[in-house]
Amino acid sequence: MPGCFRLGWQHGLLDEVYKARDVGVNSFVLFPKVPDALKSPTGVEAYNDNGLVPRTIRLLKDKFPDIIVYTDVALDPYSSDGHDGIVREDGVILNDETVYQLCKQAVSQARAGADVVSPSDMMDGRVGAIRSALDAEGFNDVSIMSYTAKYASSFYGPFREALDSNPRFGDKKTYQMNPANYREALLETAADEAEGADILLVKPGLPYLDIIRLLRDNSALPIAAYQVSGEYSMIKAGGALNMIDEEKVMMESLMCLRRAGADVILTYFARQAAVVLCGMGSA
Repeated sequence: MPGCFRLGWQHGLLDEVYKARDVGVNSFVLFPKVPDALKSPTGVEAYNDNGLVPRTIRLLKDKFPDIIVYTDVALDPYSSDGHDGIVREDGVILNDETVYQLCKQAVSQARAGADVVSPSDMMDGRVGAIRSALDAEGFNDVSIMSYTAKYASSFYGPFREALDSNPRFGDKKTYQMNPANYREALLETAADEAEGADILLVKPGLPYLDIIRLLRDNSALPIAAYQVSGEYSMIKAGGALNMIDEEKVMMESLMCLRRAGADVILTYFARQAAVVLCGMGSA
C-alpha cells in the first residue's frame, strides 16, 4: 500500500499522529500486526492488558489526551488460523465461544482508554454481549461502532497482505456477507440497533454506496463507511501510472461516500485529504 506503513508503537506512530493532528485529523483507528509466536487457536493475546494494542492506546492517550481512539475487535490478528472466530476441528466457526473472547478483548481495550470499540468479526449477537460486558465493568461511555454490513469482498487484499492476516485455510464467507445480498444489511441494521450499537459501518465503501444509502434511509444512527485498502491502492496505482489525477479522484471518492450518507469515513487517505481540505495545496 503506497504511503502506508506498519508503525512502531513508540516512535513512528507518534510522529504520524502528530502530523495528522496538525492538519485537523483527530480520530485514529488501530490495527495490530501481531508476531506469529503470540498467535493461538483461541486468540488469547487479544485481551492481554499489556499487549500491543492496550500499550499503544495508553501511550497515545498520554501524549495526545484529546484524540479519539477507535479499536478493532476481532480475533483474526491474534488467531493462528487467521479467522475472525475460533475454528472447530471440522472448520466450523464457533460463534458463542468467539463472542466470549471478543467481550474480554473489548473490555481490555476500554480499560486502556479506548473511546470507541469496533467489532469487525461479524459474529451474531456480539454487539449486545460487548455492550453488556462494557457496562458491567463501568465503561458505559465507551461507544461501539459495529461493522454492520461487512462484505466478503476481494477489496481487502492489500490490507491482509500488510498484516499477514489471510485465513490459513478456507475463506470468510460463512460469517461475512454475500456481496450480492443487499437485504441482509437491513437485518443486521435492526439487530445492531437493538443490541446497542452507537455507529453502523459499511465495508467496503465505494462499491457499496447503495448499502450506505440503504442504512442511512433506515436508521437514525450515524453511518460510517470504510474506504478499504483495495480502493485506496487502485487510486494510488492509477495516479502513479498517470492514468488519473490522484488528488482529484481521491477527493471525489470521499465526496461520493459522504453523498451516499456516510457521517464518518475511515480512509487511508485521511492525512492526504486533510491537507487538501486545509487549503495547504497538494499533499
